[in-house]
Amino acid sequence: MEYGLIAEHLSHSLSKEIHARFFNYDYQLCELPPHELGGFLQRRNFLALNVTIPYKEAVIPYLDELDESARSIGAVNTIANCEGRLIGYNTDLRALRNLIRRNGMDLRGEKVLVLGSGGTCKTAMAVAKSLESGEIYGVSRTGRDGCITYDEMLEKHRDAAYLINTTPCGMYPHIGNSAVNVKDFTGLKGVVDAVYNPLRSRLVCDAREAGIPAVGGLYMLVAQAAYAAEIFTGQAVPSSKVDTVYHQLAAEKQNIVLVGMPGCGKTTVGRELADKLGMDFLDTDEEIERQTGRAVQEIFSTEGESAFRDIEERIVHQVSARLHTVIATGGGVILREENCRILRENGVLYFLDRPLDQLLPTDDRPLSSTREALEMRYTERYPLYCRCCDRHIHVQSVEQTIMTIQRDVTHEDFGDKWP
Repeated sequence: MEYGLIAEHLSHSLSKEIHARFFNYDYQLCELPPHELGGFLQRRNFLALNVTIPYKEAVIPYLDELDESARSIGAVNTIANCEGRLIGYNTDLRALRNLIRRNGMDLRGEKVLVLGSGGTCKTAMAVAKSLESGEIYGVSRTGRDGCITYDEMLEKHRDAAYLINTTPCGMYPHIGNSAVNVKDFTGLKGVVDAVYNPLRSRLVCDAREAGIPAVGGLYMLVAQAAYAAEIFTGQAVPSSKVDTVYHQLAAEKQNIVLVGMPGCGKTTVGRELADKLGMDFLDTDEEIERQTGRAVQEIFSTEGESAFRDIEERIVHQVSARLHTVIATGGGVILREENCRILRENGVLYFLDRPLDQLLPTDDRPLSSTREALEMRYTERYPLYCRCCDRHIHVQSVEQTIMTIQRDVTHEDFGDKWP
């Protein structure tokens, strides 16, 4: 292996794809169990490596030298093999600092809480210090190594201005979780989450919902890869290139989620849109039928609506973890707020608003099989569609709707706006 990334688990990694956008070198993902880490490093059969959870500190005893950042922080995310000598670097520090600055967050004199206890936590605390923060506290479950516990945090530090999450809480495949509740804090000015998959963690979504500026870790991931690539090759990567790769990746990985009344065209639009954009397509009702082996109407008639909504919520949670997918949802998916929240972690929600007089009742739609029932559903759900959506599209035709969404998602600022 010439270049690559080592970690215990890498099923969610985007690193290979990112490095390929900077330089044309062979970059491999290498999963290593803990007992193989030492032997791998001692053999030194590589030119350079990236390192991620849980090995950013564990690799240090096997290295011959650390650069200033890695030595001061006590964590390494890049290793270069220089004629047999292994030198450790930390490009996370520069990347995280630039992420915070790029999003206009001013930490000077502010109280900062860093959630976590691993190598990225140490990096975040060093970044907060370099940005002239006031009080800085690490927060962990155990409270060891100078950290405070979560109970202490809630007892004494609800007035924190900034949260930086370095825990894996909420990271794929365990999306929908958050290490803290932003409502527990009285004066938050910003939230930074190192988690990049999903594109917007639950912590980021909750903060934004509360009107607090918040950003996920995708830009940090791209930036640290660029800085590592500079070490790998000795060639500088312009900041404009970092921005370009970030914009491209964010836009490409985003899901497009279609919500709206039964019969508004979600499946028809979704299939054609996915084909035009080269994305995957998934219909949640079809996925329910595939996994249960029963038609939606049968589930309604035999088990009732509540049981169906439970199944739907489980399926929605599964499909929300996907990337680069057009997702057509059932008409009632917005009835449970959790569905909208989990879909937003990787997706932008489009409400396809077709006028009521253009919607037709059909026998295969359990709650809108008659004109009267359809009108009742429309009245009940319309405010929910409007409240949950990120984009409201007034449907005139399938072609017009596809063009509108396609124009939106291919605009140069699409990827930057949402993650």
